[in-house]
Order: sequence, then structure tokens, then C-alpha cells
Amino acid sequence: MRVLGIDPGLRNMGWGVIDVQGTRISHVANGICHSAGDDLAARLLSLHGQLTRVFETYAPDTAAVENTFVNRDAVATLKLGQARAIALLVPAQAGLSVGEYAPNAVKKAIVGVGHADKGQVEHMVRLHLPGVKLIGVDAADALAIAICHAHHSQSAGHLQAAIARADQRINVRARG
Repeated sequence: MRVLGIDPGLRNMGWGVIDVQGTRISHVANGICHSAGDDLAARLLSLHGQLTRVFETYAPDTAAVENTFVNRDAVATLKLGQARAIALLVPAQAGLSVGEYAPNAVKKAIVGVGHADKGQVEHMVRLHLPGVKLIGVDAADALAIAICHAHHSQSAGHLQAAIARADQRINVRARG
């Protein structure tokens, strides 16, 4: 399974791609989409184009995006929400399901505590992905989101497998 993690931002949208085989996670690529343009529409279009190229290049099977947190500056929160919409739109256009995770859930999955700082997240991403060359903190956050999604997907897969096994046992008993 190839997972794309996206850390939404209007100026810098981090992205990270990992491959998952069983419990093994490996780094594929990471980067940052930098918005360009004089107005909001142009900046959003720029992010959309760059993120679409990431999808075309790496062909992920699933994607995950960090939820927006509300801060005291309503205008900044709204603009971040618009960038997040691009982060949700591009995978949806590719026909992918998109996992969404709160920042604290990502930190807890990667570091073990929900209030870790960016330095701790970056350190743990390097431990999960030995030898990774991080393009920046936004890319490190995106890889953390991808790793979090991989862990949650594996857990969901184990749950689905257990339910399927239980259903099989029930069906065997019903026939016997």
C-alpha cells in the first residue's frame, strides 16, 4: 500500500509518501508545495496543480490529511481551511479515500504523546524512516500523517479480519 500524507498550509503544503508492506514502512519521497500568486485564488490553484503532480508522479493508494485546528485569528483559520480543501480535493479527484487526523492523534501515533513539539515529531519520523532526507518541517509532518494513517489502516485491517473469521465460525456452526 502506498500512502500519501498531506500537511495543509496556504504558503507551504507538506507532502510525504511511504510504502507499507505488512508492518514494514519505507520512505518513497517527501516535499513541499509552495503557493505562488498574488491573490488567494491563484495561490490555491498553484497548490492544486503541484499536489496533482505529486499524485501523478507517485500514484498513492490512499491519502491522509491533518485536520485544521481553530486558532484566535479567524481569517487565518479560514484561509488554512481553504488550503485543506485542496488537500482533500486532489485525492478525491483521484478516486481515493482520505483519512483525516487531528494533530494530537498524529503526534500520539508517532511520538506517543499528543502534545509533542515539531522537533520530537521530526526525530521520530527519522527513526521510523532511517536515512530519510527531510525537505523541511512541513514534509516531516506530512510523513508523520502518512505513518499515522498506515498504523490506523493496519489496525482497521486487523479488526476486519477478526470480524471475517468470527463470521466464518458462526457460519460453520450454523451449517453443522
